[in-house]
Amino acid sequence: MKDGGPKGFDLAQLLAERGAERYELHSKYLNHQLPRMLHTIGFDKVYERAEGAHFWDADGNDYLDMLAGFGVMGLGRHHPVVRKALHDVMDASLADLTRFDCQPLPGLLAEKLLTHSPHLDRVFFGNSGTEAVETALKFARYATGKPRILYCTHAFHGLTAGSLSVNGESGFRDGFAPLLPDTAVGLGDLDALRRELRRGDVAALVVEPIQGKGVHEAPPGYLRVAQELLHRHKALLIADEVQTGLGRTGDFYAYQHEEGVEPDLVCVAKALSGGYVPVGATLGKDWIFRRVYSSMDRVLVHSASFGSNAQAMAAGLAVLAVMEDEETVANARRTGDLLRERLAALTGRYELLHEVRGRGLMIGIEFGRPSSLKLRTRWAMLQAARKGLFAQMVVVPLLQKHRILTQVSGDHLEVIKLIPPLVIGEPEVDRFVTAFMAVMDDAHSGGGLMWDFGRTLVKQAIANR
Repeated sequence: MKDGGPKGFDLAQLLAERGAERYELHSKYLNHQLPRMLHTIGFDKVYERAEGAHFWDADGNDYLDMLAGFGVMGLGRHHPVVRKALHDVMDASLADLTRFDCQPLPGLLAEKLLTHSPHLDRVFFGNSGTEAVETALKFARYATGKPRILYCTHAFHGLTAGSLSVNGESGFRDGFAPLLPDTAVGLGDLDALRRELRRGDVAALVVEPIQGKGVHEAPPGYLRVAQELLHRHKALLIADEVQTGLGRTGDFYAYQHEEGVEPDLVCVAKALSGGYVPVGATLGKDWIFRRVYSSMDRVLVHSASFGSNAQAMAAGLAVLAVMEDEETVANARRTGDLLRERLAALTGRYELLHEVRGRGLMIGIEFGRPSSLKLRTRWAMLQAARKGLFAQMVVVPLLQKHRILTQVSGDHLEVIKLIPPLVIGEPEVDRFVTAFMAVMDDAHSGGGLMWDFGRTLVKQAIANR
């Protein structure tokens, strides 16, 4: 190559030269509040590499990942089978996304996905969970000819305009009105569902079988009865399995824990990507797809520019193959039961520990008002400043002292949510429980660095009012 000529692109060199600027670059060009938040709570780590359920920093210290990228890393990071599939599909130099042909990989992935929901018939592939929900909302409205979607209080579902309309948290919705004409009902509130259905304009109910915020499961029997009511009123049941699907709760889909539940539309994403290529999928009944795509004139009435791309389809096929070969769903059920049982056994030991709930490897740890006067006074101080600060006080030392990454399960909640990679086993359970007990011992001692940090959080919360 001659001097002054094109030099190409060297990713390794770019990262070596500019990688240390990561937080400054984010502050200047992206969401400036993210690095600010990370600095405030001490989460501004520099991770150098990752594999499975672990990260490593520049000093070689390992961190246990109990967050899985909000559920994206179902198989952990850099699973060799998924990685090889992506190398293979790129090496194949396929004529991808011509828009006017039918490549085999989308059909093969759809076929494989549908084996796990035999009552469903067709799949639309998009690029994310929120896009999968958007697709379901559009399909439900068109197929039924009705405008209104019901959703549950505290639901998430996504942040694009349609899915935001069925997001049950005002903190996400504020300032983005007007949204679609949709209505919230309580999770498990069948009377509210009946009342809304009687108005005759409901296209569907969209529901997370286990809500991500707070890890609240639909009451036993709710989904089945809701399905019967919806169908009686010619409305549809949409199951949002973006986080709960693909084995997270110890079954392939969370709705499968309740006998007789067969949603009309199912949304999946996150773990289907293998952690590499964004992908979302909306599974549905044949009659719904036939009504939406009712003629050749409507062949592109709903589409996605990058939907069904070869890399995403290869990643999805590899993920499903690994799940079958490594019995990931069974491992999530077995390991999740072990982790939940060991944590639940601690509720009698720690007065600040209120409840442990969930299914499979989707577990909520809720903290509550203690009984002893000294702890009660400190708890009241935190609650007066901002609800959720105690849970944050637990999350921070888990990372800082024990190198375990977790998250608070939503704004103003005293709940930690555990959604680790589905490949963890007993060693990771031991490590987490040991660390959690150490943090709780510190919290119940009435002093130490944990409560000092709590005072810092109180000051920060008051300053942000």
